[in-house]
This record gives sequence, structure tokens and C-alpha cells, in this order.
Amino acid sequence: MAKKRTAYQQQVIRNYYRHRDTIAAQRLGELVTDLYLAEGKARQRLWQRAAAALESLEVSKNQIDHIVQSDDPELLAHQVQQILQEQGG
Repeated sequence: MAKKRTAYQQQVIRNYYRHRDTIAAQRLGELVTDLYLAEGKARQRLWQRAAAALESLEVSKNQIDHIVQSDDPELLAHQVQQILQEQGG
């Protein structure tokens, strides 16, 4: 038998889904900082995470490929900025 959620828990869940894109964009912004500092395999893993985040934000596959292949965190930062502007933030 499933437990019922409290009104507070339901509100938290609703807010999360309502702001999911903004949260994803902010996490992507944090990845930019990590990419500037990372090297080697850690950097490759961060680019994979960035690509997955961009996909979830519905960025075109061509644009994602271009950003990831460039290996330039500045391009990713610019994309994050665009996403946040489109979201009104």
C-alpha cells in the first residue's frame, strides 16, 4: 500500500517539476565551472554529463555535438546563458 504524501510534500514535488528546466540550466552552469578546472577522463565525463543535460533541455543534436566537440567551456557557458534568457531568468 502506497503512503500518502503530505500537502507540503506534494507542493515540493509540484515546484520541482515546474522549475525543472531552470534547475537543469543551473546545474549545467555549474558544469561549466567544473570543465574549466577538469583534465583528462574527468573532463570527458563532464562533457558527457553536459551533453545529457543539453539533450534534456531540448537543445538540437547538431548544436550539442558542436559544443562538445569544441571542448570549449566558453561555448557551453554561452549556451547556458541563452537557455536562461529564454526561460526568462
